[in-house]
Amino acid sequence: MAVPDFQSWFMPLLQRLADGKEHSMSDLYEQLADDKDLLADDRAELLKSGTQYVYQNRIGWARTYLKKAGLVEAPGRGLVKITQRGRDILNSPPPKLNVKFLRQYPEFVEFHTYHPPTTPENDTSADSAVEETPQDALERAQAELRQQLAEDLLERVMKSPPSFFERLVVDLLLRMGYGGSREDAGRTIGKAGDGGVDGVINEDRLGLDVIYIQAKRWEKPVGRPLVQAFAGSLEGVRAKKGVMITTSSYSADAHAYVLHIEKRIVLIDGATLAALMIEHNVGVSLEATYDVKRLDLDYFGE
Repeated sequence: MAVPDFQSWFMPLLQRLADGKEHSMSDLYEQLADDKDLLADDRAELLKSGTQYVYQNRIGWARTYLKKAGLVEAPGRGLVKITQRGRDILNSPPPKLNVKFLRQYPEFVEFHTYHPPTTPENDTSADSAVEETPQDALERAQAELRQQLAEDLLERVMKSPPSFFERLVVDLLLRMGYGGSREDAGRTIGKAGDGGVDGVINEDRLGLDVIYIQAKRWEKPVGRPLVQAFAGSLEGVRAKKGVMITTSSYSADAHAYVLHIEKRIVLIDGATLAALMIEHNVGVSLEATYDVKRLDLDYFGE
């Protein structure tokens, strides 16, 4: 038999979690494969990239979709547990538990909907109903993969020791072209031992200007008082520019404050931090590349 599609694992996965306990995904892979009576050949089937077994990949995506819909939660890395919403589904099962059913939950719709950048050329009204083209599907899939990767990155950052966070900030700034050499960056960043990173880094290789860095693994939103204190500390290091990094977010007052002061301060929240890590290949690696080709009209011209 062929490996079932990822939606076919929704209900079996929920049923395996019905006891309300935390389960490891590594155990669930085999238990669910047994439930579906997958043959040895089916379990040995790999993705085209050769990086993962097909059935494990599809079960993993089933977990992700159920999590985005609020039916399950991840109490720890590699762990999954049913939520009250998931229990309600088991108590009153729908005719078919699939993506269409999950779209009744707003948080799932937000995750499953691709939002292209809004420009005068592509701005459309909310009531525009257009069918998804293959190109749209590719872009949406890429956006979903990127979003999940960003969440995984932040999760790992929060669980890593302070020394690792220090190295991450240095690596990212160097990849972005700041700090000159690793030796220079290492001497000026990472003097705090409280899970944060503070220091001064060169804006360019010649050191013509400096940027003051403050980065901490906060969980709560950062408000204006902390940002204002950071702006005041720039005077002590003779810096006119600063970068403040947090793994959480900033309040509206904090964003408004940096727009009305003389010094140039850039606020990087958790989502932006993850996006920069992905863009500059810090903590990520290339899994697969897919070529999308088009008709070469020049070839068929005279």
